[in-house]
Amino acid sequence: MTAIEAQLIERLKKLPPNRVAEVVDFVEFLSLREERAAAAQRLTDGLARLDALNLPEMSEDDIEAEIQAARQDRRARQGS
Repeated sequence: MTAIEAQLIERLKKLPPNRVAEVVDFVEFLSLREERAAAAQRLTDGLARLDALNLPEMSEDDIEAEIQAARQDRRARQGS
C-alpha cells in the first residue's frame, strides 16, 4: 500500500458513514469520467483512421443499397 492510500484510509476511518458514501459516489463519478474520456479518445482515433482511408462519400442511395444487402444477407443466414 502506498503512503497516499494509507492516508486516505486513515482519513476515511474518521468520517461519518454519510460522508464516506459521498466519497464513494465521488470516486465512482471520477472513474466514470475517465471511462468516458477513454471511450471518446477511442472514437476520435477510430474516426481519424477512417478519415485517413480517403474513401469516397456515399450517397443516400448507396447507403440504402448497403442496408438492403445487409438485410438480405441476414435473412439468408436466418433461413439456413
